[in-house]
Amino acid sequence: MKKYFAELVGTFVLTLLGCGTAVSLNCGSDTASVVGTAVAFGLAVVAMAYTIGGISGCHINPAITLGCLLTKRISGKDAVMYMIFQVIGAVLASCVLFALVSTSPELAQGTTTGANACSGTVLNGLIAEIVLTCIFVLVVLGTTDAEKGAGNFAGLAIGLSLILIHLVGIHYTGTSVNPARSIGPALFEGGKALNQLWVFIVGPFVGAVLAACIWCGIGCDCKN
Repeated sequence: MKKYFAELVGTFVLTLLGCGTAVSLNCGSDTASVVGTAVAFGLAVVAMAYTIGGISGCHINPAITLGCLLTKRISGKDAVMYMIFQVIGAVLASCVLFALVSTSPELAQGTTTGANACSGTVLNGLIAEIVLTCIFVLVVLGTTDAEKGAGNFAGLAIGLSLILIHLVGIHYTGTSVNPARSIGPALFEGGKALNQLWVFIVGPFVGAVLAACIWCGIGCDCKN
């Protein structure tokens, strides 16, 4: 049960600090806000990787959990429980953000909870989420591999890669690559974010499947 709760806490921190930064900086209004938001998400992952990595592996992302399931690093039961607690953590963090912007309306300019929505077409956003999640999950699978991975530097590599992914993706979708991180804020944002939520669930899961296939092809024998 401790590892499930760790995933809840980790996803809570990621969503609160990442989306909270997006809200505080009014992400998308200028280059500095985009860079700041990207760095916030990356640093949140690094912090949680070294905080709960030894307890749960610090997935804090259903797409990563799916990738680990497909590469047989986690059981089906644990994968389902991880995803449930990740979503709960994101929803709780979104409750906090909603409370903050509700009590200070001036913070709600531009975005109230950091929820995602495609800035272009839905297809455009779906492609971005698939490709970027594929890259991100591939980095996670590679750097955390027991034999070929980066060891204690895995958390840093994963966090830095997430910064790069946000720098690319914010223009197109606001960047999710994480269904839980999108579900929580979208429930409070409503509107376009909620209508397009499926993009931020389907896209990352498809990207995770592709990443698992790539990693099984180049980095491990997933049949064992």
